[in-house]
Amino acid sequence: MPFVTIQIAEGHSIEKKRELAKAITDTLVSTMGTKPEWVTVHIDEFSRENWAVGGTLHVDKHQGRHVEKGV
Repeated sequence: MPFVTIQIAEGHSIEKKRELAKAITDTLVSTMGTKPEWVTVHIDEFSRENWAVGGTLHVDKHQGRHVEKGV
């Protein structure tokens, strides 16, 4: 029973999250031979205010760059 946690920044649409969950599930089914109903995908979203690279918060580096249109 695979349990996968994906960590992504906030701002992705529900449709993108559906696509992500489906792709991960399909990959586990095809590579591990598990059943789709046994796969759990947990999407853990974090704020860009809580993510720093090289000592600089991501929100300060890339303001608005990763936010999807219409979210």
